[in-house]
Amino acid sequence: MFLLMVVVFVIGYLMIALEHPIHIDKAASALLIGAITWTIFALNADAILEGSVGFMEYLKEYSLLNEGQTTDAQHYVTHELSHHLSEIAEILFFLLGAMTIVELIDAHEGFALITDRINTANKVKLVWILSVLTFFLSAALDNLTTAIVMSALLKKLIKSKEDLWLFAGMVIISANAGGAWSPIGDVTTIMLWIGGQVTAANIVIKLLIPSLVAMLVPLGILTFTLKGEVERKLGMVERHHLEDRTTPGEQRTVLFLGVGALLFVPVFKTITHLPPYMGILLGLGILWTVTEIMHRSKNQADKSNLSVIGVLQKVDTPSVLFFLGILAAVGSLQSAGHLRIMATFLNDTIGDMYVINMVIGVLSSIVDNVPLVAGAMGMYDLLPAGAEAVAGQAYPVDHSFWEFLAYCAGTGGSCLIIGSAAGVAVMGILNIDFIWYVKKISLLAFIGYMAGAFTFIGMEMLLH
Repeated sequence: MFLLMVVVFVIGYLMIALEHPIHIDKAASALLIGAITWTIFALNADAILEGSVGFMEYLKEYSLLNEGQTTDAQHYVTHELSHHLSEIAEILFFLLGAMTIVELIDAHEGFALITDRINTANKVKLVWILSVLTFFLSAALDNLTTAIVMSALLKKLIKSKEDLWLFAGMVIISANAGGAWSPIGDVTTIMLWIGGQVTAANIVIKLLIPSLVAMLVPLGILTFTLKGEVERKLGMVERHHLEDRTTPGEQRTVLFLGVGALLFVPVFKTITHLPPYMGILLGLGILWTVTEIMHRSKNQADKSNLSVIGVLQKVDTPSVLFFLGILAAVGSLQSAGHLRIMATFLNDTIGDMYVINMVIGVLSSIVDNVPLVAGAMGMYDLLPAGAEAVAGQAYPVDHSFWEFLAYCAGTGGSCLIIGSAAGVAVMGILNIDFIWYVKKISLLAFIGYMAGAFTFIGMEMLLH
């Protein structure tokens, strides 16, 4: 039954990858594997958890907290499911809030203020502008929010599906690279920062150049392969033919408030120490209130298209459900001990910390990087800054092991479209085909990932 969970996950993964040939929506496949893996786990908990380190630790902790009382495997499964659901819910509420803000800006034609200023249709110039913008925006916001914003921009800029998907692929690579070097740019760097494995200033200093290389190498390749111009969705001169539903003042107000709400999230988290989804919900609440007041005198037909209630109908619910299913499935593998076994196997068979991290990075394109990093954080003890590292067992604060783990887990997910939160969001919003991404983007992302990794290793060798 332990292996059956892996088999179900692999079959479900193939169904997601072959979404278009088999004509089954990826959200349905994700929900199935999420529910089935947890069901197998619950029905065979005693056998699956026999000798599990995580289960043994839970029993001891439960006994201490509840004055010597005992519990069973079934209780552990329920506890783990609740734990994962709370973490998944935080991501989903954040995603819903961010997507709603982006859709509200779009409904008020706020993105036209940006797209109208991007006058080039040259593919090379455009991919450079969008990639560099994504890279630095991702460090200031985070890669998920940036991917959502840039997807909305791409839909306004580019008409051809092939060009749209290609540029979206570079947005994913750039968003993940930009998030890796910032302590608030990616959920895995946030985990390592909050966990005390890295400090904010050090992660920026050590990972900025490798992350930049991870983006610039794929960009350099595209510079020599892309030819011609993109077909602009709004053309360059046709905007005056469109019926404007909002005034320029309303456009600017909603754009600045919306982007401000997104930028405020990391500030809110730093000040309050509350999770990011509370910051995004606060921003959405403010924007909702302002737009209700802004449009209170308009007729119902115009108001309904510009209100949050109307906008919520456009939010891509299937992609949210896809997120729920895939994260639930990975959570079941983590709780059942599959990921811990994999991490131990890597340590025993490979040993070298650089190679282990590079493998974790590639694996993070298949399995969500959050549990992989969580597993690595659990495998290796944290020592005080300046302490001597114990290879394969413990590393001090700001050790190159933790820094390289942040880089690899953050950028390695770009190799497959469902390997990162940014990729999943873009896949849902732009309906990108999994197999198309593998054919057109995966090799570019892998080359960039390896180039950045070797850059990091080279820098470390020079410093030591």
